[in-house]
Amino acid sequence: MKNIYLNVYKSNLANLKKAKKSVENNGVIGIPTETVYGLAGNAYSEISIKKIFKLKKRPKYNPLILHYAHLNKLKEDVSINQSFTKLYKQLCPGPITFILNKKAKSKIPKIVNAGKKTFAIRFPKHKVARDLLKILNFPLAAPSANIFSKLSPTSAKDVVDEFNGKIKIILDGGSCKIGLESTILDLTSRPTILRQGSITQKKIEKILKTKVFLQKKINIIKSPGQLNFHYSPGLPVLMNKNLPINNGAFITLGKNFKNKKNYFNLSQKGNLNEAANNLYKTMRKIKKLKYRSISVCTIPNTGIGQAINDRLKKASFK
Repeated sequence: MKNIYLNVYKSNLANLKKAKKSVENNGVIGIPTETVYGLAGNAYSEISIKKIFKLKKRPKYNPLILHYAHLNKLKEDVSINQSFTKLYKQLCPGPITFILNKKAKSKIPKIVNAGKKTFAIRFPKHKVARDLLKILNFPLAAPSANIFSKLSPTSAKDVVDEFNGKIKIILDGGSCKIGLESTILDLTSRPTILRQGSITQKKIEKILKTKVFLQKKINIIKSPGQLNFHYSPGLPVLMNKNLPINNGAFITLGKNFKNKKNYFNLSQKGNLNEAANNLYKTMRKIKKLKYRSISVCTIPNTGIGQAINDRLKKASFK
């Protein structure tokens, strides 16, 4: 059965089969993950990949993330190493993306990774994404289901708002549990985080029992989220503010802020996981209410707060 939106489908077996048929025929669909919704196509099909880039208006130099259900399929495309194996056992499926060296025999077209020698791969945890991947004979290339540089979607309705009727099938998996994109970890040399997420540097270091670095300078774009300007709500974003400017919107955190019409609290309890989950939802709401700017209070730079600040920094880049 269809949902209230004609292109949004409940995630039952019949609709999973409909989605399977679509991607097998080079179609592009919307799928939920635990992080954000993705725009998914057959990773072996250059036709599908080109459609994804076109729909997103994404520059060709910005690689896509490949989504897998099982290790056996992954081993056809990349070389795995000891660090990956350790992390896979404890964190997968889950909200982490790995950069690994591409195998020469991989069938995945060069356009996926902009002709580089590496692939960005992950194993999503969301049941709908996994159920779909398990009935496919190929991995899915699935960047976030948004126009390039804009806010990622955290619900099926967000995908509808972003693309209108251009995506014929969007599988509805409810609201994303995390609401921020995956942590991206480069394992091709010394372990280096290219994008922060809910899986923190500290957690990765505990598993690997070695130092994990945070990328400071971008020399080669190996994955999404490395550009300076990204995650934009289409409004000026100002960080570390005590008040909004010119009657703009003010995003707050915790109980020490007034309850005003233009104040939007990410978590009354000051819970950073709740704040991360509400960040994109809140920014979308502010945009729809036609505020002209978004000021944001200081967000503690600890745990997932580091990822929140990363997204805000990129959204506020000028």
